[in-house]
Amino acid sequence: MAEPTRRVIPIAQSKAVNPEDALLRDGWVRQTIIGEPRLSEIVQNYKAMGFEVHVEEFKTEGESGCNTCFDAGQGMGFMYGTVYVRKRSEPAGEDELF
Repeated sequence: MAEPTRRVIPIAQSKAVNPEDALLRDGWVRQTIIGEPRLSEIVQNYKAMGFEVHVEEFKTEGESGCNTCFDAGQGMGFMYGTVYVRKRSEPAGEDELF
């Protein structure tokens, strides 16, 4: 008796989308991961220099490398943010200094 022919159907695996990848594609640049009170100061300073600022909550899950300090801080209730910046997309001539 002949063995039945096996038919293999290729299944495309979905790629998990990393939120940072979408930000980088949109022109954002990761600057730092930091907690308060310095987080607010950094955001204020980048805005004062004319940058758009985006902050994402930093979570150590899925991060590679040593996260001992972040884990300990989060265990004590501290929150950390990843700061992304990009140049403002304003038309030339709208600079408040000129």
